[in-house]
Amino acid sequence: MIASNNLTTKNPLTIRTSTIPFSSLEATQIVPAIEELINSALADLQAIKQLTGPRTFENTLCALDNLGLDLDFSIGIVAHLESVATTPAWRQAYNTVLPKVTDFRSRVMLDQGLWIALKEFAATPEAATLNGPRKRFLTTTMDSFRRSGAELSGADKERLAKIDTELAELTNTFSQHTLDATNAFEYVTSDVTALSGLPESALTMGKNLASAKGLSGWRFTLQAPSFLAIMTHADDRSLREHFYHAFNTRCSSGALDNRECLYRILELRAQKATLLGFKDFSDLVLADRMAKNGAEANKFVEDLQSHIETHFHRDNQELFEFIGERFGINKEDLKPWDIPYYVEKMRKALYDFDEEDLRPYFALPRVLNGLFTIVERVLGISVRVNTSLPTWDPLVTAYSAFDTESQTLVGHFYADLFPRENKRGGAWMNSLVTHALSDGPSLPHVGLIAGNFSPPNGETPALLTHDEVTTLFHEVGHLLHLLCNTTELRGQSMSNVAWDFIELPSQILENWCWDRESLDLCAAHHVTGEPIPEELFQKMLRARNFRSASHLMRQVGFSTVDLNLHRSYDRSTCGDVVTHARSILSRFTSVPLPEDYSMILTFSHLFSSPVGYAAGYYSYQWAEVLDADAFSRFQSAGLFDQATGMAFRDTILSRGDSDDPEALFQAFMGRRADIRPLLVRSGLLPSGR
Repeated sequence: MIASNNLTTKNPLTIRTSTIPFSSLEATQIVPAIEELINSALADLQAIKQLTGPRTFENTLCALDNLGLDLDFSIGIVAHLESVATTPAWRQAYNTVLPKVTDFRSRVMLDQGLWIALKEFAATPEAATLNGPRKRFLTTTMDSFRRSGAELSGADKERLAKIDTELAELTNTFSQHTLDATNAFEYVTSDVTALSGLPESALTMGKNLASAKGLSGWRFTLQAPSFLAIMTHADDRSLREHFYHAFNTRCSSGALDNRECLYRILELRAQKATLLGFKDFSDLVLADRMAKNGAEANKFVEDLQSHIETHFHRDNQELFEFIGERFGINKEDLKPWDIPYYVEKMRKALYDFDEEDLRPYFALPRVLNGLFTIVERVLGISVRVNTSLPTWDPLVTAYSAFDTESQTLVGHFYADLFPRENKRGGAWMNSLVTHALSDGPSLPHVGLIAGNFSPPNGETPALLTHDEVTTLFHEVGHLLHLLCNTTELRGQSMSNVAWDFIELPSQILENWCWDRESLDLCAAHHVTGEPIPEELFQKMLRARNFRSASHLMRQVGFSTVDLNLHRSYDRSTCGDVVTHARSILSRFTSVPLPEDYSMILTFSHLFSSPVGYAAGYYSYQWAEVLDADAFSRFQSAGLFDQATGMAFRDTILSRGDSDDPEALFQAFMGRRADIRPLLVRSGLLPSGR
């Protein structure tokens, strides 16, 4: 964001556009824009309720679909910039308007007049003859209103609206505390021997981080590239311990303590579920997802655990034996900050493979060009840099995407890929404008991908790890789900897809990161231009499933604690939430967790938005089953077979929530999903079975 004193008379945050003027946005515009757009949306709401004449799909359902269109756009931009370019003034303004927007959204779903209007349309002859996506939209809309309290009494509606507003405020506080606690830590040293074991790329990054602060020596933070470099490579055990404790005790004390915030979030979610007639919060949020309820989600997680548990214990036994034989350390003496370090040692010993050996081949510009080439060849979407679009930071790049055959513009997107202190951690995709045919004047889709990848160094481009490349492919998969969307209705767009299905497009794209032809498009030595040597590529493939059961078990652990907290946790009987969560997660770790392990207090997937992945973290594993199975069709036809790619685009990517996810999957595969391809891909089941 760049401040400007030359504001136009029209507040830019009130103008829905696909060419967002990021360079002219100011914090002072936020409150007046949001207040104006809420008032406008309230007027539109009244128009739907007070309609004269017969109710039709267009004047009731389409009008509802577009209710608050400009408001959603504006608050989406404000929330986005709070996550990637926050300032004290911007945060203050965002915190001011968030309760107002939440209250408006809650009250729309609780408006008795609107509910009557929907029931009036549902009783018309036109409603009875609806089919396809329109019929589904009527059904899902009515169900959503019921789950949102449309049939509650007046007093209960007021209580629910207050719960929703408080949840929005609390989860926003949780997110901001996590960001602030992450930024509060730094490690600076002028003694390079303290950093023994770190690869040259990490040392260069540390030097650059220090220089950016006007410091000499090396500086490391809790941002992913720094933290992972220390945990994986630092020979100094005490340094690894220092970082481990700093990372896993964030927000556990002082002004940024998230404990009471988390208690209240869980309490309010449970109250909301009870108020709406559900057994628990998991049953509420999963009612419209593939799992349908918390019990089924839990059953899925337990079943997956049963498939991998034996392999997990074998992974650990082999690791302990390796450490004992090579380093003379007993497993009883190992701590969590030792595991990543010795895992990397074991990987090198078994496969003669070091992730750092691949880094020189993954220069970000080459990776992006190759990725976009794959997307064009497989899915018929071509991507070009668009320098005419303003961005919020000089290192953000804007792109436009086109249908390759027709050359029709399908959307714009931004790539914000490097860490900053005014930006939250992790990697994600977000939509800023979702085109739907009922919007009136058509706008292209607008989205973004964000990450915290290894940054460039002077004239040397950003050199990524293979894991970072895979993450990049993942987020672009989400982006393609937006760009390929062709639904008539905004409420059936990509952002409204069930969250245990929405990871399918992202996770399936990761598979191309393991293919030789694909990697030759994405990878070349940044100095010599040579492709990845075949010997190194084969080492990478052999090491692919190294400790795959441990990786899956870690994810199962997160899903288990998530479902437990949202299905059965009670403070009076389960005690301290940090202790309770640690006791659950300890069943899924290689060595015991320390007493101060408090990662639950920064588990943003669960607690940084009113719903997010709460009671839904299992979605990642659920979608892994779907993606491994769906990818088997590409393996049979050829990874670059465009007929298969276009079938995936037509049956999955373009359809959003216009049909049941199970029906969409079966339209592509011709059958229900099978867990076996995931187990085979993970090396946990022979390919012949």
